[in-house]
Amino acid sequence: MKAAQWKRKIKDKCVDVGTYKSAFDPVIDSLADILEQRDRAYCEFLAYGGDVCITKTSDRGAVNIAKNPRLQTWSDLNALALSYWRDLGLTPAGLKKIDEQLMKPRKVSALAEALADLGA
Repeated sequence: MKAAQWKRKIKDKCVDVGTYKSAFDPVIDSLADILEQRDRAYCEFLAYGGDVCITKTSDRGAVNIAKNPRLQTWSDLNALALSYWRDLGLTPAGLKKIDEQLMKPRKVSALAEALADLGA
């Protein structure tokens, strides 16, 4: 997915959970760019065989098994994106951190209830 599509999707999700503020737009832009790079890295990983492990030959001729660098890049970008999702309140822990009140029903004092009843 392209960064512009990710930006719209992220902004919509922030609006849905009530955490969107225009001040977050630079963070949303950064996250969208990271997600575009992550998607590209995953496509490259699949295009080059999708093997989790690869063999590397050292300059001395030794053959070693290593984690696929394309998979490592995807994993690193995914972890980075998760931290941005959390900062924007788009994970349960992130949302709780931003505003615990969104997760709990609001308590209304007896005085506030009485005043509301008088006004109705």
